[in-house]
Amino acid sequence: MSDPHVGIVWNPSKTTREDLEGALAGATTGPVSWFETSEDDPGRAATQQALNAGACVILAAGGDGTVRAVAEHLAETQADTDLGIIPLGTGNLLARNLDIPIDDLPGAVTRALKGQPRPIDIGWAEITLAEGVQRHAFAVMAGFGIDAHMITETDDDLKDKAGWLAYVESLGRAVSASEVIDIRLAVDGVTTTEQAHTLIVGNCGTLQGRIALLPDADPTDGELDLLVLHEDGVAGWMDTIRNMVWDNGLKRLLEVGGENQHAKSSDATTHRRLRALTIELNEPRVFEVDGDDLEETSRIEISIQPNAIRIR
Repeated sequence: MSDPHVGIVWNPSKTTREDLEGALAGATTGPVSWFETSEDDPGRAATQQALNAGACVILAAGGDGTVRAVAEHLAETQADTDLGIIPLGTGNLLARNLDIPIDDLPGAVTRALKGQPRPIDIGWAEITLAEGVQRHAFAVMAGFGIDAHMITETDDDLKDKAGWLAYVESLGRAVSASEVIDIRLAVDGVTTTEQAHTLIVGNCGTLQGRIALLPDADPTDGELDLLVLHEDGVAGWMDTIRNMVWDNGLKRLLEVGGENQHAKSSDATTHRRLRALTIELNEPRVFEVDGDDLEETSRIEISIQPNAIRIR
């Protein structure tokens, strides 16, 4: 049986075709087609070109933005095509959550070509803007508040060496970018009014350094996981850090059977599981999906597409 047609959707700002060709050498005997992304289109058009060319497997070679764009188009078109991830960014969060080799180009290529495909869910965010509604997919996390600041402002070397302590160190710088506002949440049809400065909804839950921000998140369970951070001030932030680092971090690792416990909420944090979520803000905020900042919005509708794509 011959190897399948492989389409390579690659970001030229992250790698060269020569490096990718070197990693592919001897890995497949089937046809290979090449499709570059661009600054204006991080991968959707290139993915469609790969589908038009008859690719049975599409390899997304780039950072989180490239992977998200390719996954978004495959989920939206419900294409019967497997996705392989060649992680070349700084975060590589989906790859980390799926245990795909990082900083190992040949290993990632082998996994993408020879690995067993499995379906994963995709989250969708519909954000309301002055010019209309935009719809964006996310494979890892979406939200507003300090999450993007905390992730991007944390030193990469410190993440690898100190784990959670690196994120705690970054909180002081991230907090200044957020303030508590009134929000209205409809979680699977049940509406509540709350005050919060940060909301994160995730399909996957692990950050760099193997930090489980959403410890219950599973990209194959047909549900999304919600984290809302309510409190500011010293006492509120101490409670937030204790809940993240101890209650839902070290304690779960140390207790017998702790890995089977659900995430615990606290006075400053709320954990929930859901399939649909509507968020209304009394003040507009920048919303982000998988690390990409979108425009400011006051209304977001979140849903999940179970078994949306197959990843090797």
